[in-house]
Amino acid sequence: MERMAPLGRVGRPEDIADVIAFLASEQARWLTGQLLFAGGGHRMF
Repeated sequence: MERMAPLGRVGRPEDIADVIAFLASEQARWLTGQLLFAGGGHRMF
C-alpha cells in the first residue's frame, strides 16, 4: 500500500490531527465554505 501512496507513505492519525489543529487555529480564520480532502493525494473509489 505504501508503494501506491502518492506521497510515499500511508497516512497516520497525527496527519489528521494536524489538519484539525490548523482548522482550529487563527491561521484558518479566513477559510470559509471549503472542502479539505486530507487523503495524502490518494483517493479510493
